[in-house]
Amino acid sequence: MPFLGQDWRSPGWRWVKTEDGWKRCEPFSPALEDGNNQLNDISHTVIITGNDENEEVYSTEDCEFAAKKRKKDHFRNNTDSQCFYREKWIYVHKESTKERHGYCTLGEAFNRLDFSSAIQDIRRFNYVVKLLQLIAKSQLTSLSGAAQKNYFNILDKIVQKVMEDQYNPRLIKDLLQDLSSTLCILIRGVGKSVLVGNINIWICRLETILLWQQQLKNLQMNKQVNNGLTLSDLPLHMLNNILYRFSDGWDIITLGQVTPTLYMLSEDRQLWKKLCQYHFAEKQFCRHLIPSEKGHIDWKLMYFALQKYYPIKEQYGDTLHFCRHCSILFWKDTGHPCTASDPNTCLMPVSPQHFIDLFKF
Repeated sequence: MPFLGQDWRSPGWRWVKTEDGWKRCEPFSPALEDGNNQLNDISHTVIITGNDENEEVYSTEDCEFAAKKRKKDHFRNNTDSQCFYREKWIYVHKESTKERHGYCTLGEAFNRLDFSSAIQDIRRFNYVVKLLQLIAKSQLTSLSGAAQKNYFNILDKIVQKVMEDQYNPRLIKDLLQDLSSTLCILIRGVGKSVLVGNINIWICRLETILLWQQQLKNLQMNKQVNNGLTLSDLPLHMLNNILYRFSDGWDIITLGQVTPTLYMLSEDRQLWKKLCQYHFAEKQFCRHLIPSEKGHIDWKLMYFALQKYYPIKEQYGDTLHFCRHCSILFWKDTGHPCTASDPNTCLMPVSPQHFIDLFKF
C-alpha cells in the first residue's frame, strides 16, 4: 500500500535518514536511475560464499534481498546524486478538507520556518528572540515534543551567538528569565501532565537555563581596539541624530553611559517626548502626566511609567509575511509559490504576537 501524505492525491515522498535527521529527496534522479539499473543486475546473479568444502549457494529470494540492501546502501551513501530540498514556508489551514487532513499547529510552523538560520541574520535576530519569549510565556505546552526539542536547540544557538558576538545580551536575559519562571510553574504541575516528555528531562533543561543565565551574568564585553574614527569623534548634531533613531528607551540610557557628551544628549526632554509620542497615543500619556521639580513634564519618567500599562511599538529589520491569497506564512526573501496575479498586494507582515494568534483555535 503506498504511503499517503496530507494530500490524499499524492503518491508520497521518498525519505532518507542522514546525520541531521530525515531528509526528503527527489524520487527521480538520472544518477540514481543509473545506479539502480546496475544494482538490479545483481539480483539475477548467484552469490557463492565459503570455502571449497562448504559452498553455500543462495536462493533467488536471498539474492533479491541482498540486491535491495545494496541498493539502499548505495542510495544512502551516494550523496552526490541526492537532491534534497526543504520549503521555508508553511500553509496555514485551520480545518480539514479533501486535499488536506487536519490543521496546522504552532509546533509544525515552528519546525518548518527555519528559525535556526534566521538567528544568524541580524535583521531577524530580535524577531526570533521575541517570538521565543512569547512562546515561553504562554504557548510552551502547545508545542509538540519535536517542536520543544527544536525550541531548545534554537535557544542554545542564540545563547552561543550572544556569548561569541556580545550582541544584545539584555534581550536574551529577559527571554531566559521568562522561560525559567514558566518552567518552574509547569514542573510543579507535573501531576496534571502539562509537559510533554519525562519530568527529569525538563529538570535538566531548567538547570541548563540557570547555567546560561549565570554565563550571561558573567559575560565581559570585549574592548574594541580601533585607531580610526570613533563615536566620540562625531559632531554633536550627528550624535543627536543617532539617539533620535532609537525606539527603545533602555538603548538610549545604555548609550548615554558611554561618554559624558552622550549622557547629556540622552537626557534631552525633547528626545523622550518624541519617544513617548511615537509609542503611545496622546490620550494615554495625558492620564499619566509626571511633572518635574521645575513644573515641566518629565517625559523620561513618563515613558517608563506608560511602558508598564501599554505595549510599545515593535520594530524589526525583517519579519515573517503572510499571503492573504494563498494563506502561506513565509520569509519574504525566500518567497513562496503564489498564484495571485500581483503577489505584492497580498502580503502582510506578521508580528511575533500575530504569529502566535494565527495558530489559536
